[in-house]
Amino acid sequence: MVAVVQDHRPGHPWVAHYPPGVPTHLDYPDEPVHWLLERAAERTPDRVACRFFRQTLTYAELLDRSRRFAAALKKRGLRAGERVGVVLPNTPEYLVALFGTWMAGGVTVPLNPLMVPDELAGIVRSTGCRFLVSLDLLLPLVGSADNGQLAAVFVTSLGHRLPWFSRQLYRFARLHRLGLRGGRVPAVAVDLEEALANAPSDFVPDRVSPEAFANIMPSGGTTGTPKSVLLSHRNLVSNAWQVVHWNGRREGEDTVLAVLPFFHSYGLTTCALCGVAMSATLVLHHRFKADAVLRLVEQWKPTLVPAVPAMLAAFNKALARRRYDLGAIRSVMSGGAPLSPDVAAEFSERSGAVVVEGYGLSEASPVTHAGPLDGTARPGTIGLPMPDTEAMIVDATTGVGPLPPGEVGELAIRGPQVMAGYWNDPEATAQALRNGWLYTGDLGTCDADGFFKIVDRKKDLIITSGVNVYPTEVEHVLRGCPQVADVAVLGVPDKQRGELVKAVVVPKDMRAFSRRAFDDFVRQHLEVHKRPRVVEVVAGPLPRTMLGKVLRRALRDQPHAPEHDAKEA
Repeated sequence: MVAVVQDHRPGHPWVAHYPPGVPTHLDYPDEPVHWLLERAAERTPDRVACRFFRQTLTYAELLDRSRRFAAALKKRGLRAGERVGVVLPNTPEYLVALFGTWMAGGVTVPLNPLMVPDELAGIVRSTGCRFLVSLDLLLPLVGSADNGQLAAVFVTSLGHRLPWFSRQLYRFARLHRLGLRGGRVPAVAVDLEEALANAPSDFVPDRVSPEAFANIMPSGGTTGTPKSVLLSHRNLVSNAWQVVHWNGRREGEDTVLAVLPFFHSYGLTTCALCGVAMSATLVLHHRFKADAVLRLVEQWKPTLVPAVPAMLAAFNKALARRRYDLGAIRSVMSGGAPLSPDVAAEFSERSGAVVVEGYGLSEASPVTHAGPLDGTARPGTIGLPMPDTEAMIVDATTGVGPLPPGEVGELAIRGPQVMAGYWNDPEATAQALRNGWLYTGDLGTCDADGFFKIVDRKKDLIITSGVNVYPTEVEHVLRGCPQVADVAVLGVPDKQRGELVKAVVVPKDMRAFSRRAFDDFVRQHLEVHKRPRVVEVVAGPLPRTMLGKVLRRALRDQPHAPEHDAKEA
């Protein structure tokens, strides 16, 4: 059914709860994304733009390297609108690849280095990438994507920047993957440093319209067939501008912990783009290990920490073992998955930082909501819509809204950060974008003050005997069971009830797990219709996205492990 949203604009009760100094409306730069770097280099040329181990780049140096990369792309035939895939962890070269591609008029395609070869090859082919930027260790993966369409693969390495012991391990891994003679290196491979050294430093960026496409973000999500989100320069600049003003717009004063991967929209915007927009220093790290990252925090004293709940939980665990100086952290914005109020409160107590939950999706560049940073955030909510962002809860079946405060429905969003559509998928675009609104597929509520709360994914909703059950709510309760280390809840087909509630349980101790004690806990803490009727006990871990969301779709597709047969309660 095609939704018809009521013509009247919904109310905006949230603006009354904006922190002092956060405007409800912004004037957005009518510029392409690389203007953010040009502006930072003009205003703060000598400020450190990024740190990666002992390597630093100032904003002037980052601009110079980005211009050289743009010239190198042009020299090899990049045309306006052509795609450049980036297969890197968070390194300075990632920033160079992003801004250089945009300066040359290209479109970036961030690619997850953890993809399997078939998956990466499929995205490279479907988006028509003719250029890639890759780590040397990933060349065998990249080589699988080359069906003759690649004009160049620019190659960089971590080896020379790692600590001594890690450098030896890296060399061994490189030898193992590439062989003694580098026989697995694609024929079109180009050393990135040589390409930059041989490129002119006086490259003049192409004039790029803010409406032009800037980024194609592969978005597998947790449900359905993977799609690629098409974002314009205006989308990315607008969202960076919104988040910067939400943070207080302190130009040239902040340091951002940039551990969230740039190949995900959350890390790309909140770390890379917002950091550059604020002339902040980005503290880069290529992989997350709690103690290693906490040492970086202690050393370089970031003031802003974009995070996911799994990061904060790991920090709390590490901080329980050892004390780190986290006093410089001013605020933490958590997103990507539901944030436990207990996890947030513990990290706030240990660090002294304000911890808020936010919300976004790749289709919105991605940030649409965040908790106020003035201490008025409400635990358990995703906060308030960003400036110039309209949001409402609509009927999940008809798409009509807004619904009254407190009623559960689908979250719909409208704002300058909302995508242009899905790459080469008009049918999916028409389903997601209706009458100017982005239908998120997430179920939520909005209270009378304009604070929003996410209840669950629309596709994950369980309807048993005609009653709605929200898996996230049941999971939250079951995690309170003393026997449970982790749990996922999903619906399974049933002829009589339509669906049954199923729990996939990872016990703290497999041998000591008591189904009777588990069922007693369930009866004490859950209403009848919310109780799992099917329980599968597994050794774990549960399949999750890199941001910590349980992949319920993967659990549905997995056969039951024979040693842990499902049992009906």
